[in-house]
Amino acid sequence: MTIFHDDGPATSSAHTGTRRMLSLLFFVGLFASCLVKPNTADYSYSGSIGGTGIAFSSSGKGRITGIRVWEVPSQYITGIQVRHQYIWSKVFGRVYGAVLEMSLFDGEGFVQVSGKYHSNYIYQLIFITSRGRSMRAGQPNQKSFNFYPTHPESELRILSGRHNSNGITALGAHWATGFNSTSE
Repeated sequence: MTIFHDDGPATSSAHTGTRRMLSLLFFVGLFASCLVKPNTADYSYSGSIGGTGIAFSSSGKGRITGIRVWEVPSQYITGIQVRHQYIWSKVFGRVYGAVLEMSLFDGEGFVQVSGKYHSNYIYQLIFITSRGRSMRAGQPNQKSFNFYPTHPESELRILSGRHNSNGITALGAHWATGFNSTSE
């Protein structure tokens, strides 16, 4: 004797409901993962301008919180010093001429570096902050340059370039995001 069971429609609707629920959970998870911003920093580099000399890089731990620039008035930039958090870097170039210094407020960063250069020296530097403040050193003479980050929330992280025994001969700027009060 053969016994037939009619499991067709009830089993089929249970499997369909489970498949729909899993599909819905998959798409909700996929959508939620698209909304989460990854915890990575965005970097960019404003290529070096200027001439030859001894290479330098102002890298340090944490944000840049201050800058010093030495200039021969009406001539060229002789030295640069950068403060990361509370620690000043060594002076790149030389300490000669007038010094200009700018300290940043909490949460403020440099968002633009502009100036003038020629093949032998950097003649002018202008630093602009995220609060619209600026510091200008040197002579507005020769060719212009304008460095700024490619990512909207980036700020200056490192200055690099070249110097000789008289002053700064080349300059580049490195930008990064991803700063917050807990990781500094």
